Parts: sequence; structure tokens; C-alpha cells
Amino acid sequence: MTEYQSVIQKGPATIAEQRRERAVIVGVDRPGLEWPLESSLAELDRLADTAGADVVASTTQRLDAPNPRTFVGSGKAVEIADLARSCEADLVIFDDELTPSQQANLEKIMDKSVKVIDRTALILDIFALHATSKEGRLQVRLAQNQYLYPRLRGMWAHLASNRMGGGVGSRFGEGESQLEVDRRMVRKRITSIRRELAHLSEVRSLQRENRYGSGMFKVSLAGYTNAGKSSLINRLTGAAVLSYDKLFATLDSTTRKFALPEGREVTVTDTVGFIQKLPTTLVEAFRSTLDEITGADLILHVIDASSPEFEGQIDAVCEVLDQIGAESIAAIEVFNKCDLLDAETLAGLRRRFPHAQFVSARTGEGIDGLVTALATAASAADAKLDVVIPYQRGDLVSLAHERCHIISESHEADGTHIQMLAAPAFAAAFREFSA
Repeated sequence: MTEYQSVIQKGPATIAEQRRERAVIVGVDRPGLEWPLESSLAELDRLADTAGADVVASTTQRLDAPNPRTFVGSGKAVEIADLARSCEADLVIFDDELTPSQQANLEKIMDKSVKVIDRTALILDIFALHATSKEGRLQVRLAQNQYLYPRLRGMWAHLASNRMGGGVGSRFGEGESQLEVDRRMVRKRITSIRRELAHLSEVRSLQRENRYGSGMFKVSLAGYTNAGKSSLINRLTGAAVLSYDKLFATLDSTTRKFALPEGREVTVTDTVGFIQKLPTTLVEAFRSTLDEITGADLILHVIDASSPEFEGQIDAVCEVLDQIGAESIAAIEVFNKCDLLDAETLAGLRRRFPHAQFVSARTGEGIDGLVTALATAASAADAKLDVVIPYQRGDLVSLAHERCHIISESHEADGTHIQMLAAPAFAAAFREFSA
């Protein structure tokens, strides 16, 4: 085992920042890491900032495998405690998920005023900050309770010390009893939340079925957090979707209609952003929201072209898409934030990804090309129809204009003569009027 320590300390908090917690972040470099440790810790720094904490120091260790007791080596754990003390830190954040026993052992080593959390707990905290809808809040609460359950410990054991007499075995029995009560309460809470989510999922499914029944082409945005999905849906549809330069600024899915140049309307849905090491509890909790992706006809995989880690981010998104069963859905890669690239870098990306779209949601660059690609994808399965619709069936003429691509239209003695491309869901309504 070899190790190294890299500590980057920041000065004391200013008056304006005194309410923000001070954090020390910890990473372990070990064989087989998918992301460079430096990049992973930089992202952890951004996550901490999003959650409302300032990273005042960073330390790392190289290990062949995590220590089963303290994740890092025992000597390193003492060093981290000393570092947190010298930096007057309020919390220590580990870049990987800690087991309940590792977290408990680390808390014993740290000062009592210092909290020890891991990347999963930090992400859950951010989700709790940003969830706005009832369903979003319930999804976060479910994930939090699933995370909390195995970490419940005999925190009430001190009550046993107040008992008179006893003997061997009696000094912690009451504490264990309280622990079981706590566990039962959390189990009941999980069951109750799942019941509520199941009801809301039924409502969402009904809304989704209504959209599907309309035959409208469905587009879902997927991508790494902060890739610019919300900005893109705002640019495409004029929607006022929350858009901040923060990780996980958007949790609740948003669906908007968008009219293609030929007049056909499609739906575009913004979804929660993904991240490397996304906790499995969150994937499960947000299953109904992620169903918006699995039910799409087309996925726009939005990529932050300006990120030096965009390739790893692509892999992280594809991994989650595989987990939710969306890997077989047609997808278009959309490199966003291209306005931040120089001409040479952008040209290199175009050569490497010849079938991708390159846009800037901020400036509008490349949006016309993306819309053209959307229109092509939406009409890929269309049937070409040549029909004469009786004048008394004005409803079908309206349907053709709203949901189909009109190639030509003229008025004849028997009715409206239309040549058009119609999606399979609509083609049957017109076939009896074939010219």
C-alpha cells in the first residue's frame, strides 16, 4: 500500500460566507477507477458547493482496496481528523459510499462536532434541497430512508446506563429495543412513501398514456447533470424551466409541446440529470420519473461539450439508460455549450462524432440543425398518403395539419386533396379516403 496526501486549504470564511459549512473532502485512489481521482474530487467540490458547503481542504490516499473498518487506513483517518480540526471544518465528505460500520468508526475518530458523510448522502441532501413537486419530495424521502435504514445504530443505548442494577447483558438491552423501534418506524415510513408514490405513479402513467394515445411523437432529454438540458428545452419550446449553473438544479420532469417547421407538434420532456456513482436508491426512487425516458420515441442525449470529462459523462449516462431499459431507444447525441469551444476543438468533435448535433442553448447556435434532425427522426416511420378528405370532415383536415407533415394541398370538387406524411398512429384514420 502506498499513499499520498494533497491538502489544498482555503482561508477563513468571510462574513458573508459564515453561515456556510466548512468541509474537508477525501478521496481514495485505487486500481480500476473509471474517472481520474482529481476529476472526481473536483466534481465532489461542486456538489458540496451546491449543497451549501465550502471545501476548505482536500486529502487523498492511494490504496489497493478500501479499509473495511475506516475506508482509509487507520493512520490516515487520524490525519483527516487532525486536518478537520486545524481547518475548523464542520464536516468530512468521502468521495465513495461508506458502509454503516465504516461511517460509525470514522465518527468515533473525528471530533464530536464534525459530521462524516459520503457522496451518496451529499447527493441525497442536494436532491432534498431541489425537489419541488410532491412526487419529487416523496422520491427523495424514499431514497433517504432507504439510505438511513442500515445506518441506524444503538444511539439510544445511553438510556440503559440510567437503569439501576442489571448485570451482564442488561446494560444495552433497552438500547437495542429502541433501535428495533427505530428500524420498524423507518420500515413503515418506506412502505407508506412507496404507497403514495405508487398512487402518483398511476396518475403520471394515465397522463403519459393520454399523451401516447394522441399519437404525438415523444422526445425525452437525458444527460449528465448541468449539461444544459433545461436551457435546451427553454430554447426549443420557450418554456420557463428553471435553469441554473448548479448540479441537479432540475429534478422534476417537465413536458412541453414543440411545433416542428412543417407544423407537426411533438412533446419534449426534460428529466433529472445523471451523475457518476449515482446511488442505486435514487435510480429506484426516481423510477416513475425516469419512465418518461423509457416511453420516448427519441432520446436527445445532451452532452456538455466544454467539459474535459465529457467522455466519462457519456458513459455514466449510458450506464443509467441501460439500468432503466432505455438502451434500445433511438438517440441523438447533442453537444451543448459549443460557444465555449475554440474552432479547432469543435472541428475535432465534429470529426469524431459525425452523427451528433452541435449547439449552444445560450446563443441559439446549431438549433436549426437540431430541429431538422428532430423532424427527420419524427417522420422516419411515417407513411406517405394521398387522400381526398370530404369537406364535411374538417376535423381530419385539422388533424392532418396538427399532427402530420403536409406535402401538398389543393381543393377539389369532392373535397380537400392532401399529400402528406402521417405517423402510424394517424395513418389509419385517413386510409378510407385514399385518392
